[in-house]
Amino acid sequence: MPGRFSVARIFGPSYSLRCVVFHNISVAESPFTTGMNVSTTPSKFEAALKFLTTYYEPVRLEDVLTDPDSRCLPPRAVLVTFDDAYASVADVAAPLCQKFGVPAVFFVNAAFLDNQRLAPDNLVCYAANVLGMETVNTAARAVRGAESPEFRFLSDIFEKFFPSLTLAEREAFLEALRSSGEIDERCLAKEAGLYLTREQLRALVAFDFEIGNHTYSHVHCRSLRPEDFGEEIDRNKVELEAASGAKVRSFSQPYGSSKDLTPELIYHLKQSGYEAVFLSESVANPRSADRFHLNRVNARVDDDGTFFFELEVLPRLRAVRNQLFRDSGETFDRTNSFRRGAN
Repeated sequence: MPGRFSVARIFGPSYSLRCVVFHNISVAESPFTTGMNVSTTPSKFEAALKFLTTYYEPVRLEDVLTDPDSRCLPPRAVLVTFDDAYASVADVAAPLCQKFGVPAVFFVNAAFLDNQRLAPDNLVCYAANVLGMETVNTAARAVRGAESPEFRFLSDIFEKFFPSLTLAEREAFLEALRSSGEIDERCLAKEAGLYLTREQLRALVAFDFEIGNHTYSHVHCRSLRPEDFGEEIDRNKVELEAASGAKVRSFSQPYGSSKDLTPELIYHLKQSGYEAVFLSESVANPRSADRFHLNRVNARVDDDGTFFFELEVLPRLRAVRNQLFRDSGETFDRTNSFRRGAN
């Protein structure tokens, strides 16, 4: 393995802080997550932690914030993060992190705490897996009319349809989906128990988890107007701090794309006292990286070799590719497969 790190450096520029992101840690998929590419089995997650603690040095968000130039961080510093409000993080991931001495940051949507409603992604996933894609297409046509294309895959909804919707259109689509599928969302959410309770959120702080903002209802931030920030950004911060008893000082972009990190959003976050913003485009963070543009890797953890390649080699190659596009005056928009960039 030490030799592999030497080889990896050939592929790109210096790589300072490594950041990895996980979502749901679960033995099996459910209708709410099948096809979203967000689940990691507990055994694979434990193997990933063992790999990280063997070859890297896990750090806290505090270590990153107090060392903006990354000069005092360990040579292979890694920050472990989680997105969304899955209860499996409290039930499974947190005890494993504690076992290996790994601190983490958990970016949460307060709207889904206590399982009163479903996150839009999980609702769409459930409808597609249980009722069929035609139910999803019927809801899409209710918003966009006959001109709406026929979506065949979940990835089409998350990569193409959702990013194009305004907040009002997204809510109209979700309401049409509930109606056409005769879905009792409140009952379904309570039965599924996908998300954290407020009690679990408070307990996570004791596991050396820092709580971060992931918007109130998991939206594409490109659809937010400045007047929407209060509901999606500020409200989430207030509710998370009240529920956890801990300060929220970092923000994770839902879906992970830099296209959602608008100048207006960055300005609002800075004015609101945030100290770091995370994306999920799986690009290497250089030394002195912009703390409001920190990238994370959505790595497959099937085995150590795959994990190493996705954590060390591919992010460097993407950094080189992005630099080439910048040097040529072109732009390159990359998000990972629809939730491998999600987040």
